[in-house]
Amino acid sequence: MAKKKTSRSVTADNQFTDPAELVSYFNISISGIWEGTVTAQRSFDSGSTWLDVASWIENTEEYGFEPEAGIQYRVGMKTGGFTSGTAVVRLSQ
Repeated sequence: MAKKKTSRSVTADNQFTDPAELVSYFNISISGIWEGTVTAQRSFDSGSTWLDVASWIENTEEYGFEPEAGIQYRVGMKTGGFTSGTAVVRLSQ
């Protein structure tokens, strides 16, 4: 069974949560003391290809909506996105 919740403390470039299969409404949480750009990505091919969905430069509590089953999401900092600190990122159904 695919994960419905995933989190990670991001402290460097190219660090992401494990993929989570999310459908319908889901939560996005970004907290901590950090500088950089956090990016949410989704994959239609089980994680072979990741596409940017949204990005943030400050802490946030939001929700998203995915109408299609079987889509995976992850959140973290891409290469060149991390400046300093620790961003605590979380996705959950």
